[in-house]
Amino acid sequence: MQVRDKLYINGLWIAPKGNKSIDVINASTEEVMGRVPEGTEADVEAAVAAARAAFESWSTTPAAERAAYLFKIQEGLKARMDEIGKLIAGEVGMPVKLATMIQAGSPTAIFGLYAKLLGSFAFEEKVGNSLVVREPVGVVAAITPWNYPLHQISAKVAAALAAGCTVVLKPSEVAPLNAFVLAEIIHAAGLPAGAFNLVTGYGPVVGEAMARHADVDMVSFTGSTRAGKRVSELAAATVKRVALELGGKSAAVILDDADFAAAVKGTVNACFLNSGQTCSAHTRMLVPESKYEEIAKIAIEVVKGFTVGDPFGGAAKLGPLISDVQRDRVRGYIRKGVEEGAELLAGGPDAPEGLTKGYYVRPTVFGRVNPNSTIAQEEIFGPVLSIITYRDEDEAVKIANSTPYGLAGGVWSKDEDHAKRVAKRIRAGQVDINGGPFNLQAPFGGFRQSGNGRELGRFGLEEFLEYKSLQLKPQG
Repeated sequence: MQVRDKLYINGLWIAPKGNKSIDVINASTEEVMGRVPEGTEADVEAAVAAARAAFESWSTTPAAERAAYLFKIQEGLKARMDEIGKLIAGEVGMPVKLATMIQAGSPTAIFGLYAKLLGSFAFEEKVGNSLVVREPVGVVAAITPWNYPLHQISAKVAAALAAGCTVVLKPSEVAPLNAFVLAEIIHAAGLPAGAFNLVTGYGPVVGEAMARHADVDMVSFTGSTRAGKRVSELAAATVKRVALELGGKSAAVILDDADFAAAVKGTVNACFLNSGQTCSAHTRMLVPESKYEEIAKIAIEVVKGFTVGDPFGGAAKLGPLISDVQRDRVRGYIRKGVEEGAELLAGGPDAPEGLTKGYYVRPTVFGRVNPNSTIAQEEIFGPVLSIITYRDEDEAVKIANSTPYGLAGGVWSKDEDHAKRVAKRIRAGQVDINGGPFNLQAPFGGFRQSGNGRELGRFGLEEFLEYKSLQLKPQG
């Protein structure tokens, strides 16, 4: 068991102001696998003060020097990838091979991406008689979720540090152990004291103290739409910048000329990755009414390949959900789908056979789902796919845009230009064409109640920068 009894503030591991701790539960065994401090408002005060004091020096550090630190952090992450993969497989439940590749691999790549980007990013340009410069926004409060814990941390922390901001991080209290590994790596890299600070704790205490703090210039939050609204309310009192990456109810539109086998397999994969605990999961599959029976049969066969079991066992494609609360919530949605009259094609609310320990849910597919029903409108955050039929392309687009969200989606067609035309009509921040892979250099974020702002690539760097115009006197 990993016991972490100190916070990382101002370049030092220091005892928290309070004396309470938070247990971290292994998602597949239901046993305590670690313990972290339950931070207080006083800990936030200390961390923000350290970040504020470090800002002037870090913000004026040349970009090449900042890049060198980021490269060192990348190397540190690379050296501990196996350890991080196993740790997050325990915390979150993703099968360990996938966790090492995604949950550890992505953060490693992100730090390298921002280190390289600093070599070419234009922090200033001439516009008429003005020199327009980009300067760091200031002290950033980064509040991150549990589903891709270190990926989300890195998307914020690497970009903010690259921009010249200083950071106070509050990771999810449900999966916080990986953040301590990053803090160790950052410390070993010699990052200046106060540039990065780590405070663990609960959202209503630590998160809210960060969001309303007058010396925090920006809050970057990833989590539920409900919590994002609360962050916005608190931040409004000091008119700080807020970037939000929130929920989703993404639709994959399968057009009538698509390769159905590839489209269904790709959509199910995009729905069930990380046991459905993905904000951009394609949880609604929109199919032509005339092709429903054919596509439903394919879906039933594809789901049979999604075995559920121990994330460390080597055979399972799906591990458990993160917690008993989440498991019960997802099973409640499955029961709701049955009650509302959807056709249960695979799975169901009962526990998977033979798994008496761990927060497991059967991968579930519903057919002929009413687009206005609960399971078609609300984010479930579990391995639950809703198949919805449409009569024509206009209706497909209307259904795709019919939820409060707009994070992601997909379009499948043998005619790529046709798929792109449909994709442009979908109100979402990211739309995959025929299963196009995730791209760390492209902007990630949503429309409407999926949030505002963008992460990753140069677009993510720009989130942490302010414009300043220096009006120069014309020569001559």
